[in-house]
Amino acid sequence: MIFYGFLNLKATFLFYNLYWTWYRNLRELDLRESDVDDLSGHWLSHFPDSYTSLVSLNIACLGSEVSYSALERLVARCSNLKTLRLNRSVPLEKLPSLLRRAPQLEEFGTGAYSTEIRPDVFSSLADAFSACKNLKGLSGFWDLVPAYLPAMYSVCSRITSLNLSYTTVQSPDLIKLISQCHSLQCLWVLDYIEDTGLEVLARSCKDLKELRVFPSDPYNAEENVALTERGLVSVSEGCPKLQSVLYFCRRMSNAALISIAKNRPNFICFRLCIIEPRAPDYLTFEPLDSGFGAIVEHCKELRRLSLSGLLTDRVFEYIGTHAKKLEMLSVAFAGDSDLGLHHVLSGCDSLRKLEIRDCPFGDKALLANAAKLETMRSLWMSSCSVSFGACKLLGQQMPRLNVEVIDERGPPDSRPENSPVEKLYVYRTVAGPRFDMPSFVWTMDEEAVLRFS
Repeated sequence: MIFYGFLNLKATFLFYNLYWTWYRNLRELDLRESDVDDLSGHWLSHFPDSYTSLVSLNIACLGSEVSYSALERLVARCSNLKTLRLNRSVPLEKLPSLLRRAPQLEEFGTGAYSTEIRPDVFSSLADAFSACKNLKGLSGFWDLVPAYLPAMYSVCSRITSLNLSYTTVQSPDLIKLISQCHSLQCLWVLDYIEDTGLEVLARSCKDLKELRVFPSDPYNAEENVALTERGLVSVSEGCPKLQSVLYFCRRMSNAALISIAKNRPNFICFRLCIIEPRAPDYLTFEPLDSGFGAIVEHCKELRRLSLSGLLTDRVFEYIGTHAKKLEMLSVAFAGDSDLGLHHVLSGCDSLRKLEIRDCPFGDKALLANAAKLETMRSLWMSSCSVSFGACKLLGQQMPRLNVEVIDERGPPDSRPENSPVEKLYVYRTVAGPRFDMPSFVWTMDEEAVLRFS
């Protein structure tokens, strides 16, 4: 049995009132992306002493302290525990004891590393890590003191997954760590790694398959880290197995995108987020159409794509022509007219999920390609040019689709029918219209269409 992804879960209710004989075979408890209200901090103690079947425990999202003694007992008696991800309330000096009780761990998410460097803690931590012979994944590292990083060096050669997306360690220390991770296949990191760190990654990690580089401060207009398109080009040149990229940066050029596309035609996921909307090629000040066009033309297996920067309808023509296996597309601040949306909906045969924000796409392309929406999972449009009248018509023409208008300004029929709606969500379902909508969501089913007419 597996529990994961709980939303608005009351931990006190769940763990104090479960009838444990039903859950004696619970193997995975994963609270990621959950809103947990834990009023006591002692819910772990309610696992019975006879319970030993846990294989995976993820409590990284918890904001409150947990009972360390209960956690230690649980970890010690679950001999098949492979994944343990802790929240930041578990202090650094407690980690060695946990690791010694679970040397079989394959994935470990650390607590907080905020303690000032202490030789005894460092030595204990280094010994505990060296005993974990099966460890393949590391994550966490909140408030990390860089001086503790060498304590993990003994496992670096075996690590295949490293999540440093919460770690504010600067490039020199990151370079020392990553240069020892020769088996690394997946890296999540902040832009503190900079271009120099990515160049080291390209030289050291030839098995890398997935790279995600997140912004340390997306709201700061000043470029305070040396991360540019050069770092991504280096990784595309040096990592022949790279298939998936999520990359936040402040500048990009068509030349760099074309180089990346030619270097890595094996991409299945390419998500580029240029932080400044509608930023052009910083060298030529031209749209980035030809760069993204090269991505979809060369990467024949591409399944997921996110666009950003200055883009015209031309890039959507490239996508409709070449991206025949594309399943998910995310677009913001792009395009000139309805023609862009038409190219995508009429050309992308395998498209399943389309997310659009702040684009000049409207009624004509949406209604002309209504039949395509029945082959997709969902369409999301926000701050576009789709009118309430077109949403009504779509709901009327396509009864097997759920067409939802999301508008916090009030009932959409209180404005002219040609007024754009705030958000449109269209999705397929066999269950029919849902009935749990908040007050600002309206379903455009047949009954609603008649009511609004």
